[in-house]
Amino acid sequence: MKPTGAARIAGVVGDPIAHSLSPSLMSAWIEAAGINAVYTPYRVESEQAEAFFRVLARTNCAGLNVTLPHKQTALAASDDASKAARAIGAANLLTFRDGRIHADNTDAAGFLNALRAGGVDPSRGPALILGAGGAARAILYALVEAGAPEIRLSNRSRANATAMAADLAPGVRIHDWERRDEALAGVALIVNATSLGLSGSGDLVFDWSRAPADAVVADSVYKPLETGFLRDAAARGLKTIHGLGMLIGQARPSFEAFYGVSPPESVAAEDYLVSLLEASR
Repeated sequence: MKPTGAARIAGVVGDPIAHSLSPSLMSAWIEAAGINAVYTPYRVESEQAEAFFRVLARTNCAGLNVTLPHKQTALAASDDASKAARAIGAANLLTFRDGRIHADNTDAAGFLNALRAGGVDPSRGPALILGAGGAARAILYALVEAGAPEIRLSNRSRANATAMAADLAPGVRIHDWERRDEALAGVALIVNATSLGLSGSGDLVFDWSRAPADAVVADSVYKPLETGFLRDAAARGLKTIHGLGMLIGQARPSFEAFYGVSPPESVAAEDYLVSLLEASR
């Protein structure tokens, strides 16, 4: 169905945003569902983000997905928020109604869905999270909720890591970024929640010989699908999980929130996105 003036409008906002696969995935679901709707990417600088959210809330836009670096600003701009968004301190989903902004966070559930789809039980052993931004906060919250027995955290800014741990999980062990290899000892899960590995941003390097042979390595980055972080881990024989699972897991409830219907099962979301990534090489 071609959109009309009555189309239901939603989108995704970030900076950068050109790499995002969300518009392609949402548009595929819209077409398969046969609904009168559109989904648009918006690149907005940090200084303008809060004003952008408030202005769009007063239009006919149903809401926004929010990506780096605006997730914490999105929560701050909201009029009310879900328990998950408040606990995480960041929002990746904003819905608009009568000029008001409701904030939610579907990243945590999306991450757990990706792990479980890959056959990984997050409660089976210690986890190491790399990063302290919006994605890292969601992943930390998810692992705490899932019963991870020990969580370690390393970030380029130790102060930011310490603040995040204090907010969400005071028992987290902080490891200096320069000594992050030491945090691999005995770990069951390692998660990159930084932007390192994103096209053009440089790779995240580890001494994978220090990791247990049965450790699982997950990345929140999905473009490229195989980051240097995952490639090096796989070369060491470790199981890896790419970032598409988390993307799809957080996108499903967003689609329902924007358009009032579930994403059609006729779209094989992961296969579709993999084909797009391969075509763009």
